[in-house]
Amino acid sequence: MSFPVGVSIHQLTRDDQTLMKAMLVMFGAAFDDVKTYAGDQPRGAYLQQVLGSDCFIALAALKNNAVVGGIAAYELKKFEQERSEIYIYDLAVAAAHRREGIATALIQELKKVAAARAAYVIFVQADIGDEPAIALYSKLGVREHVLHFDIATGDDKSAA
Repeated sequence: MSFPVGVSIHQLTRDDQTLMKAMLVMFGAAFDDVKTYAGDQPRGAYLQQVLGSDCFIALAALKNNAVVGGIAAYELKKFEQERSEIYIYDLAVAAAHRREGIATALIQELKKVAAARAAYVIFVQADIGDEPAIALYSKLGVREHVLHFDIATGDDKSAA
């Protein structure tokens, strides 16, 4: 698959903290949650550690050297067999660049990364009512009906 015109996909490495911070800003705007994604960004050393991890995958869609889309994903090593699966934690495209094929291009590039890591599946969650995400994922994969639960850890910062 070719990328949309003028768009390149870059897999972030430990030295790409600036791109990761730009991707966080883009996520905050795209998700209308600037406080979470850009309000208290991690220090460079933390981002370097995350980006250098063998279980974290970040892909940035660039257009005119600006981040216009991105995926943050995790490789989960399985215990029951020698294989892994990839979980898309966040996927977003800046509002001005939606409907250009950028999200599909990001997922197609993630598929290449997953294949190189011998992952057997990529999975993602979509919120009920998020019709654009549901349409995208339905086009690319098989829908499963599951329930999601957040279990608080007891830490003041944990989700309840």
